[in-house]
Order: sequence, then structure tokens, then C-alpha cells
Amino acid sequence: MKRYITLILILSLFAPLCQMEAKGGKNRKEWFEKMREYKHQFLVKELGLTDEQQTKFFPLYDKMEDEIFKVTHETRQLDKKVSSGKATDLEYENAARAIIELKNKECDIELKYFTQFKSVLSSKQLFLLKKAERKFANELMKRHHKCKDGKGKGSKK
Repeated sequence: MKRYITLILILSLFAPLCQMEAKGGKNRKEWFEKMREYKHQFLVKELGLTDEQQTKFFPLYDKMEDEIFKVTHETRQLDKKVSSGKATDLEYENAARAIIELKNKECDIELKYFTQFKSVLSSKQLFLLKKAERKFANELMKRHHKCKDGKGKGSKK
């Protein structure tokens, strides 16, 4: 679950990557679509997906990520609201509970889609998916650090 939180933070807080700077009229939605396309390419390579698997897998995978993003976004909004310092004890308690329950919600969503992924991916690919997602998040972090240090400005992998 940490990897999803990390990925969402990367997508929302560390954006844009060096090669996808907001300059030049790019908006957040365009950036997000490019990031999704980049992730698709990464997963194709890491999992060895066939064209047929890609056609069936990515619509499901994107729906799963959208659902996870939605619950994470809602929790972040609640967190932001109470972080203003003007919350009641009940609001603090509800926010704390929501943050803890976020992991369960993410897990429930993943399990729901795992069953669907089984009809598209091999057992080995199902296993490698989690590793590939972690690897993707790590790659984004590395790129971010390179951009931040000025070493990777404008470079592509």
C-alpha cells in the first residue's frame, strides 16, 4: 500500500518530471496522461505483455488505479482540511480513522482487480506486477532526484 501512496505523492507533489515540465502550455491532465503512458510502457517491458494482454489488461489496470486515486484523493482532502488547525476533536478523529482505513480500501480494490487480472495475466506476471509497480515508483524517485539536483534536466531514460 505504501507504494501507491508514494506513487500518488510522486504524481501529485513531485510533478512535473524534468522532461515533462509544466512550461509550454502543458496542463496537469496532459502530464498525467503522459505519465500513465510511460507507466504502461514500463509494465509492458517488465511483465513481457503481449499485444493481446495489453489490450485486455490496461483498461482494467487503469480503472483500478483510478479507484485507488479517488479514495486516496478523498483522504488527502480530509487530511488537508484538518491540517488547517481549525478542526474539532471529532474531525481529527475522523481524519485519523480515514487515513488508517485507506490501506484497507486500497487492498480491497486491489483484490477485486486481482481476480480480473488472473484472466489476462499468467501467474508469473501477476507476481511480477507488484515488483514492477515498486520498481516504477523507485525509477520516478530517482528521476525526481536527478531533476532536483540538476543532473537529469531534459534527459529521458
